[in-house]
Amino acid sequence: MPATPLPSQSPLWAPPTDFPVVSTPYVPGIRVTKVIGLTYGLIVRSRGLGRNIVAGFRSLGGGEITEYTQLLEQSRHEALARLKDHARKLGANAVLSVGFDTSEMSETMTEIMAYGTAVVIEPDPVMSQPVSLR
Repeated sequence: MPATPLPSQSPLWAPPTDFPVVSTPYVPGIRVTKVIGLTYGLIVRSRGLGRNIVAGFRSLGGGEITEYTQLLEQSRHEALARLKDHARKLGANAVLSVGFDTSEMSETMTEIMAYGTAVVIEPDPVMSQPVSLR
């Protein structure tokens, strides 16, 4: 299954609710029935000569370099889409404790990895009790 492309019409991207991908180790109202294990999505992107030239000129004036910001946003989205695809192939229906790792390769390429724990979840019929400090 191919990764979902970044919507070009919207500056904000929200993950679909049919397959939760969250940075927390739990989701309220949801019970983990099976922990499958580590899942990840990886992408290596080159900044490209054109972007480097434009960004070089922009850096002379200071401020945000939007070409790099957009590239990183697209790359993180792709890494998350690949993470989700990998988790589905493992039999998961959610990913918990998601994080990112980024590194530079040979001064022109950036590696971005999204990682987390692939799990099977279901709604929890038991209402959680409020926490009291008394």
